[in-house]
Amino acid sequence: MTGPAVTGTLHHVEIWVPDIGRAAASFGPLLTALGYEPFQEWERGRSWRLGATYLVFEESSALSADAHDRLRPGLNHLAFHVATRAEMDRLVEAAVRGGWRLLFPDLHPHAGGDQSCAAYLENADGFEVELVASEG
Repeated sequence: MTGPAVTGTLHHVEIWVPDIGRAAASFGPLLTALGYEPFQEWERGRSWRLGATYLVFEESSALSADAHDRLRPGLNHLAFHVATRAEMDRLVEAAVRGGWRLLFPDLHPHAGGDQSCAAYLENADGFEVELVASEG
């Protein structure tokens, strides 16, 4: 961790997944490319950390369903800053090669409107990630 945490910043986000192997295979490379580092690992969970914040993915024995639906109440997506459009494009290409699907391809990279430059990706378990380019 770099320095003391700032009040109000996220400590961690925990996401329950139906299959930790699939989650690690899809989220791991993407998070690593975004600058996160592997943080914790146990039989049914993994986490990645960037600064004082970490993301946890767990295949909990207390799951009440076996599938995620981003259109139901709860987590819709995670959005990450990306420095440039070129970097976003590289991340999208790598993610698609790794099994992610580009959402709204006909509107890409302006699916969020003309003033936005972002990519929306979905993995095999229906989790969505948004990559938002800061410039370009």
